Amino acid sequence: MSSEKSFSEKLKEIRDVNGLGRKAFSDETGIPIRTIEGIEQRGTIPRTDIAQKICKRWPEYSLWLMTDQVNEEAGQISPEIEKARKTLKQTGTDTD
Repeated sequence: MSSEKSFSEKLKEIRDVNGLGRKAFSDETGIPIRTIEGIEQRGTIPRTDIAQKICKRWPEYSLWLMTDQVNEEAGQISPEIEKARKTLKQTGTDTD
């Protein structure tokens, strides 16, 4: 669905769709804010435990975060899909 993105771009998308600044994201995940800054600003490749913390907090993004793929039927989405869902709910055009 979406083109491949770097981990830092994905991290920013997850923060954005959830309306979280770096501090709030740090609080939500337990990931030190300096680590978040390093990933986002310098493109640092995170350790496995960092990715696991993100996946544990937002399991719906796990597949996308790690493989750039989604499987909506299995509940595996991207922030792009979540943003579209939120927009549909706001406009009243969702089917739920």
